[in-house]
Amino acid sequence: MNYRHAFHAGNFADCVKHALLIALLRALLKKPAPLFVLDTHAGAGHYDLESGPAARTREAATGITRLLDLTPGSLEDYVTIVRGLGLYPGSPELIRALLRPDDRLACCELHPEEYVALRRRFRQDPQVAVHQRDGWEALKALLPPRQKRGLILIDPPYEDPTEYLRLADGLKLAHSRFPGGVIAAWYPAKRRASVRAFMASLSLRDVIVAEFLLREPLDPTRLNGCGLVIVNPPYRFEEAARPIMDGLLNRLSCREPGESATITRLADE
Repeated sequence: MNYRHAFHAGNFADCVKHALLIALLRALLKKPAPLFVLDTHAGAGHYDLESGPAARTREAATGITRLLDLTPGSLEDYVTIVRGLGLYPGSPELIRALLRPDDRLACCELHPEEYVALRRRFRQDPQVAVHQRDGWEALKALLPPRQKRGLILIDPPYEDPTEYLRLADGLKLAHSRFPGGVIAAWYPAKRRASVRAFMASLSLRDVIVAEFLLREPLDPTRLNGCGLVIVNPPYRFEEAARPIMDGLLNRLSCREPGESATITRLADE
């Protein structure tokens, strides 16, 4: 309830999450059947990087700002969409930019001010439903959707030390409610031990992990990297994600020991 993403909008972790999110959506949109997308922790929708919290932290300077002058390459799709949307887009706006007429998006946000901003953004959009509700509870309440295909994005704030455990439970719940859906869950990489324990707690099939590290994850007081756990990844997504991860590392590198960008299969189909 206290977390405000505006302080971190456009940072390197946003770039990793959003570039992979767009790649996931592009893969799913190759088939004509309608798509349902659930964003469990949606935030405000978009952010002004030149004023307010984002301007105070300046985290975007080592994130999206480094990408905006990109020439064609593996990150072109992501950067082109960001440029076209104006204010830095959060995941709801990126998702909405790609939806077709029969696709639907449900966004959940519990923070009252973030919710008001998000609802205002989509108040006249019949393809988007905005809920002021707990994202974890939404996994049960909003799944399964009427559509047979879909993407669930889980991106909690990690204010609570037990959030990794909740994420593992949330992935299992989402899969049990919507076994055919693609489920993507973002996580911070602060300490290697926490990430390993989280991965070990998963008991799902067909799981890959895309992990981006700026440095060895040893200092729990720093955001040393992040990752996206993907259950039921689309066909050949691993191949599509590798050049994206390489492109991100090339542009966002801090040149510190232990940096890496990897795609790992955690569990086979």
